[in-house]
Amino acid sequence: MLCKARKDKQVKMNKKTLNIVIVGHVDHGKSTVLGRLLSDTGSLGKGRLKQVKVNCEKNSKLFEYAFLIDALKDEQSQGITIDTARVFFKTRKRNYLFLDAPGHIEFLKNMVTGASKADVALLIIDANERVQENTKRHAFLLSMLGINNVAVIINKMDLISYDRKAFKEIVADCRSFLSAIDIEPLSFIPVSGIKGDNIVERSDRLNWHKGDTLLGAIESFVKKKDPLNKPFRMPVQDVYKFTNFNDNRRIVAGSVISGDIKVGDEIAFYPSGKKANVKSIEVFNSPKHVKAITGEAIGITLTEQLYIKRGEMAISSQEPFPQAATRVRASLFWLSKKPMVKGKDYIFKLGTSRVLAKIETISKTMNTSDLSEARLAKSIDKNYMAECILQLASPIAFDLTQDFLETSRFVIVDDYHIGGGGIVLEALEDKNSAMRNKVVLRNYKWIKSMIPRSQREEKYGHSSALVFITGNQNSGRKALARALEQSLFNKGRLAYFFGIGNLLYGLDSDIKTDGKNRQEHLRRLSEVSHLMLEAGMILIVTAINLSQEDIRLINVAVEPEKIEIIWVGKKLTTNIEYDLKVDSVKNMDKAIKAANNLLIEKGTFKS
Repeated sequence: MLCKARKDKQVKMNKKTLNIVIVGHVDHGKSTVLGRLLSDTGSLGKGRLKQVKVNCEKNSKLFEYAFLIDALKDEQSQGITIDTARVFFKTRKRNYLFLDAPGHIEFLKNMVTGASKADVALLIIDANERVQENTKRHAFLLSMLGINNVAVIINKMDLISYDRKAFKEIVADCRSFLSAIDIEPLSFIPVSGIKGDNIVERSDRLNWHKGDTLLGAIESFVKKKDPLNKPFRMPVQDVYKFTNFNDNRRIVAGSVISGDIKVGDEIAFYPSGKKANVKSIEVFNSPKHVKAITGEAIGITLTEQLYIKRGEMAISSQEPFPQAATRVRASLFWLSKKPMVKGKDYIFKLGTSRVLAKIETISKTMNTSDLSEARLAKSIDKNYMAECILQLASPIAFDLTQDFLETSRFVIVDDYHIGGGGIVLEALEDKNSAMRNKVVLRNYKWIKSMIPRSQREEKYGHSSALVFITGNQNSGRKALARALEQSLFNKGRLAYFFGIGNLLYGLDSDIKTDGKNRQEHLRRLSEVSHLMLEAGMILIVTAINLSQEDIRLINVAVEPEKIEIIWVGKKLTTNIEYDLKVDSVKNMDKAIKAANNLLIEKGTFKS
């Protein structure tokens, strides 16, 4: 017996486990091949094969090895465990996890989100029907997702009388197609799942085939590099803050998808670039850890409180940094009935990040059925692969495909359904790239105060905030700013009014006050604001007619959750998204009360 049946309820996965995804056109025999492999290797529970055969007789059905997969879906006490099309078994050499891909949407969902992390693939082809459309589509997905270790299984050889010439024709067709999408198969294996030819043992009916059996090919697969040896990556799932029983921990939660981290290590968060040291590693219902490795779901507390949010990526500051961008060049496979079109907002999901995205340009599309290409297309149709540039609403962290596949995969959500997905090929510059790079460097090189932000907040009785008061000329912006500053000061708040002229004729005196230098003016304003916020102040800034584009630029350097925007004037003349609109400052007491209520609602201080 080549395979030992497991007696425990669930196969324990370890670093020697090889993950194999099985793809192919419907009815080409994926389940039959897999069922026969389990049966012929003795991986089924005692009496299971006989039981399935008896059930077939009772229901007047012809027995098929594919029924073994269905029959074992709820099995928990036999030699294998199957759940949601996942099949575990082992040989003397190692453990295996087979991932059946019943349809390309399910396959994309699993592969792109990294749930399966397949090392290799088996592409099943019916010898009688040969290459079909879904065969090509699945192969495209394998190529796009970086799974290049592929063995092609030519099944149902019994239907073509084990014809060697026909097999060679199928191999030639497959090689031609697969080479066009950069897949060089490791082997081509003729088999008959239903007859058992070349599944585990060599078949006399296929004695002209000198290569491996299916099991032999599986055993010869080389596992890809273990993520443990790659840089530390942990997408932030959430941040939990505790208040009961004097527990003031702020726990950054996520799953380690590569590398490892230890207590005391310095980590950084991207795309913000903020850094701190690991104070503790928390694991649910378990003693505290001093180290976390790939695959573990953990919580991290830091030596200082950083305002981190879901979607950021935790990395080791001593290892290669990821990319951060709002424009990316991507390879994308579209699956929805409705084409992906320019100008429409979609949800872009990579790791735990989730941002709005639009197509900027489509450089080319490819029909996966006939490999025909179209340049400068206006949309991406169903079952088409495309190379395009996506514009994201806010920056995300990722790695390039050639560096780390798992953190380059994404999905596109259209109307609450997965419409497609792909991989990031390149990070592209946008108008804020230069500033974003400076801010990341600033955060990374920041010399920390001995007084943490939380201690300042407790001392002052409020958290820091940046209040922008904007509006048209002569709208009363400055009057409201001065009055708000006085009101906050009278209540013991650490508040300061900072007119834009203070910057223009001071720090900015070396650059002209014209439209060409607006971005640099805003960058310097953002950095001054950042300094004041680090000192724990409520900074009140006035500026005329700020736009949403201005705020996006400021958000690069200042935490968005720290910014409150007040528009003064009845008529809104820019596209800014304000938090409070004050039509008039004639009743100043009313305006001040509204501004105070805004800061209370946002948690800057209590009433």
